[in-house]
Amino acid sequence: MEVQPEMEPSSSISLISAVSYGIASMAMVFINKAVIMQYPHSMTVLTLQQLATSLLIHFGRRMGYTRAKGIDLATAKKLLPVSIFYNANVAFALASLKGVNIPMYIAIKRLTPLAVLIAGVLFGKGKPTTQVALSVLLTAAGCVIAALGDFSFDLFGYGLALTSVFFQTMYLVLVEKSGAEDGLSSIEIMFYNSFLSLPFLSFLIIVTGEFPNSLSLLLAKCSYLPFLVILILSLVMGIVLNFTMFLCTIVNSALTTTIVGVLKGVGSTTLGFVLLGGVEVHALNVSGLVVNTAGGVWYSYAKYRQKKAKPAKLMSDLEAHKK
Repeated sequence: MEVQPEMEPSSSISLISAVSYGIASMAMVFINKAVIMQYPHSMTVLTLQQLATSLLIHFGRRMGYTRAKGIDLATAKKLLPVSIFYNANVAFALASLKGVNIPMYIAIKRLTPLAVLIAGVLFGKGKPTTQVALSVLLTAAGCVIAALGDFSFDLFGYGLALTSVFFQTMYLVLVEKSGAEDGLSSIEIMFYNSFLSLPFLSFLIIVTGEFPNSLSLLLAKCSYLPFLVILILSLVMGIVLNFTMFLCTIVNSALTTTIVGVLKGVGSTTLGFVLLGGVEVHALNVSGLVVNTAGGVWYSYAKYRQKKAKPAKLMSDLEAHKK
């Protein structure tokens, strides 16, 4: 399914892309957590995911399975900053999963709208509506309350997750300012993003000392069949997530993608309490997550009302990716 941005998508494609993005995004959190619990070199995992994506699209184009165009230097230069911030966001998010349980990780990532709203004001986009501002503040308050009740609190892990929020905000701002998706199909956007990521990620795994130890450990781990299955699943789901994220953004409104993100977060938070471990249930922790989720739902409702009130206005990509 390769949709050009200028095409009018059918309702079935819109629904399928939204549902696919929600499922892929939710699954990816748990799969990455499972991989990181056994293999701590998160940036090497990200590099493998992007390499697999690049190779798949490249050979798919050569074999005629996709109409994606080759690399254009002007487009690559335009998308390079977006790719850098995108991968910085994912790299810090992966690293944070080493010390942060999934419900708290999702709660921290819901601080992104607050950061985006602040960035919007700083960049002259104007003040948000009262309901949007209050819902975002409620989401942030829930995150703080949940953190106070998180007995497995890991300061370094929290710092990595918050840094990921910053990079995600910068990524979204750059997407809006550069119009990165104009004229490109979902496959082409994914190809540029993964291809441009490889030099940046290769530099990082060398500078941080992950390579070559990460490679030798990976080869040793791959002899263990359960880990090999999870790793392959991680590589496949990395491709699926990137594709569905860009596809959902292209064929749906930003409002739809935002609601999908919130619903995904609710499901992931609930499952996070019973899967993979690492969560000590406490009244304060649960209360904070409930407040955080309520803020996310209110935020989506506020954006829905805003959309209904101004149907002619295209919503910004700043709300397009709730991860």
